[in-house]
Amino acid sequence: MGFDEMDVDTIWMDGEFVDWDDAQVHVLTHGLHYGSGVFEGARCYDTEEGPAIFRWEEHLERLFQSAKPYEMDIDYTVEELTEATKELITSQDLESCYIRPVAFYGYNSLGVSPKDCPTRTAIAVWPWGAYLGEEALEEGIDVMISSWRKHASSQIPTNAKTTGLYVNSMLAGEEARRNGYAEAIVLNKEGNVAEGPGENIFLVRDGEIHTPGLSESILDGITRDTVIEIAEDLGYTVHDSVSISRGELNTADELFFTGSAAEVTPIRKVDNVVIGDGSRGPVTEDIQQRFFDVVERRTDAYDEWFEYV
Repeated sequence: MGFDEMDVDTIWMDGEFVDWDDAQVHVLTHGLHYGSGVFEGARCYDTEEGPAIFRWEEHLERLFQSAKPYEMDIDYTVEELTEATKELITSQDLESCYIRPVAFYGYNSLGVSPKDCPTRTAIAVWPWGAYLGEEALEEGIDVMISSWRKHASSQIPTNAKTTGLYVNSMLAGEEARRNGYAEAIVLNKEGNVAEGPGENIFLVRDGEIHTPGLSESILDGITRDTVIEIAEDLGYTVHDSVSISRGELNTADELFFTGSAAEVTPIRKVDNVVIGDGSRGPVTEDIQQRFFDVVERRTDAYDEWFEYV
């Protein structure tokens, strides 16, 4: 969905609500030239109690943690950002939406050092359906192993959600789409499975669930954490600090992606190798169903995960 198709007209930027078309920055903005920004992607779901932002506290905590390696001071408190986001959702009459907070070094000097550049902060919200398509949630998607590797945490902090790092994700994802796949899987420098371009990955084998650990150069996904807790509460054994070799993907009973955008998306093929029986597996379906029961508030469990608008 393009921005011009969306029924939203306001963005919060540096403490003010501005018209969508007026939310602009200078062409010599530091973040544009060097990728020196941090961001989040969260979802607000339509529930019987009204719009509810899922795990908003954790998303904002990660935003501030992401800023630390870059010595970036975000000039607003968690409470101020929360209030601005709620007001934005209400003013746009949105019952459900995607939420994008971003903080970046702005315009002042154009040396590599951002020390004289102000930190700019903005929040946008817009309607957004299933990231990989509604049918993908039920039928699954075909993915390929990307030729691009994930950078190591010794090179760039992998647990900071940094704007510039998503060039790696863009390259991997576009390579996959050029080759007829919906998404990519990215290996780390050791050749083990890291994650998708914008998703964490889970493998199911003999009824147990496995996902790469944080030492595998992955982002510590909030939906990843959610699925681990939900799966354990459903009685599954979850191994959340493993190394997964490329070959293990082909022999998995089930594979699925997780992410704030992707939610819980089954993977039916990897490099044209059919996973399991080539459809959404029973464990994936069980977790996916529970996930949507939780985020759409069809259960009273996990109420502490929600910020009601």
